[in-house]
Order: sequence, then C-alpha cells, then structure tokens
Amino acid sequence: MTENDRGDFRERIRRNFARQAALHTIGAELTRVEHAMVEIELTFDVKLTQQHGILHAGVISAALDSACGFAAYSVIDPDASILTIEFKVNLMSPGRGDRFLFRGEITKPGSNIIVADGRGYAIGDGPAKLIASMTSTMMIVRGREGITG
Repeated sequence: MTENDRGDFRERIRRNFARQAALHTIGAELTRVEHAMVEIELTFDVKLTQQHGILHAGVISAALDSACGFAAYSVIDPDASILTIEFKVNLMSPGRGDRFLFRGEITKPGSNIIVADGRGYAIGDGPAKLIASMTSTMMIVRGREGITG
C-alpha cells in the first residue's frame, strides 16, 4: 500500500484526536503528523501530577499510547481503525518540565498487527530530557460495530 492509498491520513488523525475526550481533559495538543510518526505535546499542570509533584505515570502512558496509536493510523487503510492490545512503559526520569513532548513512531507495520515505539521528553531550561519510552502493539480493526476510524 502506498501513502496515496491511505487517503488523507493527516485529516483522519486530526478528526480522531478531536474525538479523544481523555486527551482534551489533560490538555494535550496534536503538534505534528507525518507518515509513521505523530507528536503530541502537553503543558505542565499541577492537576496532572502525583504526590511528589511530577507528571503522573498514567498521564505519560496515555500520551505515549495515543502518539503510537495515531502514528499507526497513518499506515492503515482509510476504512480501518486501531486498538491498542499491549504496551510496556519504561519511566526513566521524573516528569519535570514546563512542557512535554510525546512521539510515536511505527517500528513494524503489518496487515493485522502494528508495533510502534514511543518516547516522552520533558522540555524546560536546557535540552529536552528523555523521561519515558514505550513499546506498543496495536491491532487493525475492520468492520467491527462501534469502532470506526
């Protein structure tokens, strides 16, 4: 399948992002959409922290999962959708920063299963700092009631 066969994946990803209430709740923004790669950014908000004042692991995981999932949308047929079936997150450094960048990239596209890798970065004074990584497995869904892409 060529990039043209996927239709306007950028518009489809933007539409699906707009339907994600959880991402709106945490204040996430879709900032970059490319073939096989998506970036989501988030401004620090104390409401998203855990008891030590750092970004909560659940927020990090949600943003990375979404970045990987949306990257998968860029490599599938326009009539298909994506569901995450497994992920592993490594939290490497405390989530401290003014902003956070979450990038999802396709590692292995497939006809039924897609593997993506995600990286989360804290942005503040100085260079961006890697705070988390994710390996994600997603299944392509076709013709299932209630799941549209």
